[in-house]
Amino acid sequence: MNKEAPDFTAKAAQGTKVIDEFKLSDLRGKYVVMFFYPLDFTFVCPTELHAFQAKLGEFEKRNVQVVGVSIDSWFSHLAWLKTPKSKGGIEGVSYPIVSDINKTISRDYDVLIEAAGIALRGLFLIDKNGIVQHQVINNLPLGRNVDEVLRMVDALQYTEEHGEVCPANWKEGAKSMKPTGAGLEEYFAA
Repeated sequence: MNKEAPDFTAKAAQGTKVIDEFKLSDLRGKYVVMFFYPLDFTFVCPTELHAFQAKLGEFEKRNVQVVGVSIDSWFSHLAWLKTPKSKGGIEGVSYPIVSDINKTISRDYDVLIEAAGIALRGLFLIDKNGIVQHQVINNLPLGRNVDEVLRMVDALQYTEEHGEVCPANWKEGAKSMKPTGAGLEEYFAA
């Protein structure tokens, strides 16, 4: 963490189109929430992709690009994007879904389960300069909390703007603290 996010160029699906050269570094200047999921046409995965879509407006208000990644082909992504939600599909998801068919991206982000050839549920919050500021990795059966991802975006942006740190369970509008011993004492005294 606090290192440059490994760059990549890969094919991606977005809506009904294929992006031939989706490049992470092209997103510099925006925050990026990039999340890995195991496979298209599975069980927990569509709930996560729809949960990110449901909050996409909140991410966009914060200058955040959401990007999904799996080891499936772009053809599989397109087929899944055309499948209705009621049939386990992700129809209506509008952010890009990257194809890591060679598994190099998953390997570079250290989320690849080599023996199974699929990725764990890794999530990376990348700042405007391409630096990883937050990462969390869930095992296969454990879905993510998208509200927690938004909270982390808010915390990162708050610390960048105000130079203060965000304590445990901090939410927008809550008390932060100066990153000093005196700041900690003042925080606990309140």
